[in-house]
Order: sequence, then C-alpha cells, then structure tokens
Amino acid sequence: MSTQELTYEAVPAPARVGARVQEKSRWLPLPVVLAGTFMVVLDYFIVNVALPSIQSQLRASDGALEWVVAGFACTSAIFVITAGRLGDRFGRRRMFSLGLTLFTLASAACGAAGTPLELVIARLVQGAAAALVMPNVLSIISVLYAGPDRLRALSVYGTVMGLAAVSGQLIGGALIAADPAGLGWRSCFLINVPVGIAALLLAPRVIPESRQSDSSRLDKVGTALATLALIAVVLPLLEGRQHGWPAWTWLSLAAAPVLLTGFVAHQRRLTRAGAGPLLDMALFRERSFSAGLLTQLCFWAGQGSFFVVLALYLQSGRGMKPLAAGLVFTILAGAYVATSMRAPMLTARFGRVTIALGAVMLAAGHGLLLGAVVVVGVGGSVGALVPGLLLVGAGMGLVLAPLASTVLQSLAPERAGSASGMMATVQNVGNALGVAITGVIFFGALHSGYATAFELAVGELAVLLIGVAALTRLLPKQSRRRP
Repeated sequence: MSTQELTYEAVPAPARVGARVQEKSRWLPLPVVLAGTFMVVLDYFIVNVALPSIQSQLRASDGALEWVVAGFACTSAIFVITAGRLGDRFGRRRMFSLGLTLFTLASAACGAAGTPLELVIARLVQGAAAALVMPNVLSIISVLYAGPDRLRALSVYGTVMGLAAVSGQLIGGALIAADPAGLGWRSCFLINVPVGIAALLLAPRVIPESRQSDSSRLDKVGTALATLALIAVVLPLLEGRQHGWPAWTWLSLAAAPVLLTGFVAHQRRLTRAGAGPLLDMALFRERSFSAGLLTQLCFWAGQGSFFVVLALYLQSGRGMKPLAAGLVFTILAGAYVATSMRAPMLTARFGRVTIALGAVMLAAGHGLLLGAVVVVGVGGSVGALVPGLLLVGAGMGLVLAPLASTVLQSLAPERAGSASGMMATVQNVGNALGVAITGVIFFGALHSGYATAFELAVGELAVLLIGVAALTRLLPKQSRRRP
C-alpha cells in the first residue's frame, strides 16, 4: 500500500470507487485549489499597480513599499517548508483551508490598514497564510493525479500562476479606476474576501483529504535553523540600503551560510537516524529536482522585481494612471497566454530547450525595453515598449509552467509535501531576494531619474535571465517519446 493515505468522506458518493475518483468528478478539486493559487499569486502582483497610490495616501517611504512587496514573499519563504510538512501530517486539505481562511482575514486587514506599518504587518500575515496554501496545492495535485494527468494538472497550475501574475496589474488598475465605494487601492485587497469565502465553502465538498501515513514528529530544530538562515539573508537586503549598510547587515549576511550549513548537517543526521527531517535530503539525488530548484531561484528573482519597477516607471515616472498602466501590462498578458498554451506540447517534444528559449526571449525583451527607454526616457510614445513587453510575456509563458512540471512530474507522491514545500520556498526566496537586490539598484539610482533607474534595473534582470538560460543545461534531457 502507498504511504499516501487518501480519505474521501467529503466527496459525493458517485465519486467513491475504492481509492480512485471516477472520471466524471476527478477534476472537480482542481479549480478549487487553483482558485486559491490564483488569489495568492494575484495578491502578490496586484499590489504593484497600487504602490504609488499607497505611497501617496499613507505617506509611505520607499522602504515601506519594498516591505509591502518583499515582506509577503519573505514570510512565505520562512514558513512554506513547514507548511508542506504540516499538510503531510495533519491533512493537506485541512492546511489548505486553514491557509485560505487566514489569507482572507489578512486581506481584509490590508484593506482596512490606516498606516504603512499596519499594511506591512497585514502583508506579513498574508505571506504566512500563502505559505500554508501554495505547497498544499501542489501536494494535492501530486497525490490526486498521476502520469499524463499530473503533467496536465501541473501545466494548468503553471498557466494559472502566470496568468495571475501578468493580469494582476490590469485588475488592480481597473479596481482603482472604478473606485468602488470610494475604496481606491484598498479594493485590490478586499476583492480576495468573497473569492476566499467561496473557495472555503467548496473545499470540503470536492477535495478529498490526504495525509502521509508516517506521522513522524515535526523537526523543530530544522525549522528554526531554516527560518534563521532565511531571515539572515532577506532582512539585511531589505533594510541595508535605507540605513547605510551598518555592520549588523554584513554580520547577518555572513551568518546565513553558517546557519544553512548547520541546517543541512541536522537534516542529514535525522535522515541517518531514521527520524523525520524537515527536508527529504534524498530529493537532491534527483538531478531534475536539484537543477530545477537552482533555475527556479534565479527565474523568480527576476519576476517580482520586474513588475515592481515597471509599475513605478509607468506611473511615477511617466505619470500614467493605474488603469492605463494596467492596460500596458495586458501586452505582457496576451503574449504570456499565447505561449503558455503551447508550452506543454513544446516541452514534451523539446524538453529543456523550451525553458532555455523562454529565458533567452525574456532576456531579449528586457534588452529591448532598456533600449526603448534610453530613446524615449519618461516621455514619447508608450508604443516603444511594446516589442520588449511582447518578448517578456512570451518568454514567461515558455518558462513558468514547463519549469514546474520538469521538477515535480517525476517525483513519487510520498515526497509531494517536502518537494512542493521546497519549490515554494525557493520561489518566494527568489521573489524576496529579487525585490531587495533590484530595489537597491532601482531606488539607489532614482536621483538620476526614473528612466535611468529603470534602465539599470532591467539591464541587471537581462543578465540574470541569461544565467537562467545557461542553467537549463543542468536539467535532464527529455525523451521525445514521452507523452
């Protein structure tokens, strides 16, 4: 018997046939968990278009704006590995629902925030709640679907994530322009409340509970070491520039590899002792997993930061309204949808070459944006940005979904929680590091104007994406005969 122990008490009777869900209802859980995915990813990106309004109304500093974006990713990264393990032990549907509940409540708190500090605290809670949602979505998918069905579900998952990312700015701009009930930027957070409630009502009816039969105790020491290591990296990168890089920031960065080494040694000790480590170190024997994590880290380091600097360039630099800026992002969204629909087929045929091509297209898109802004600055026609935005969106579509499926599709279901937790951690660490590092470049150059700051930022991102393309050579080749 598999170590995955599925129960179907909450599934309607026609869906119960032993331990398998019938063809008619086996896809019912997917839209519910993907609703949670869409809401979490959308909320990370929708805030970008609201940043100038937040800064104006709450009188927030540049540092507070960075915390609004990166703080969400930071707390997600800190808690997400533990969240995957909690799902394995106590039930993945239960942890998904708990995360969705907390995320909905935190969204309401964001919408009601009266000061930058209140907003940042609510965003930190949102990030922790997102940590409960995201790895358990991947675990539920990995447990419920196998073979071609799993690949199909993971591809849809990647598409939904990307669509939420590229459409967030348009939805946010439309909400701010519509100004329902005079809420302005607050509506970008409050929109999550009805969506979250609907998903919570459906979850126990359509998602079967699953957990790992091995109920080993949680690794508290490993959790503490991993948390401290992540804080030691992210905190000084977010705070260092604002405070002139005092000594504590360098000491913190120096402590990070020591803490990480201690974490790895502790995990190996637990593995040898047959205890339950926080992270299954055997995962790193899989080349696709190890190489995929490294590629994912670099890829996501460029995504969140790009949306932030583009939104600030369009609104604060060019003086565009939130809706107009959101419409510019639809160029990205259209190209993303076009390529992401073809990405599964291309990946099945060409394997890692598809991801490499997408990364090169992304880098070329950033290069075109840099060249366009050099010419037009913060004036001129926004049409000059179109070629670069098209390439950026198309490249995202060829990387995001194929990268997720490449890393997860070959793993056994019993490793779903640990693997998905690590993937989500790396994604959020990449987002937090990207916003922090690119923020140092962008905000540090603002004294020379928004055009110069944007040029330097996208130049750095182009170099990063060339690195992503090179890293894809570490991924395993995929057989063309594979479905």
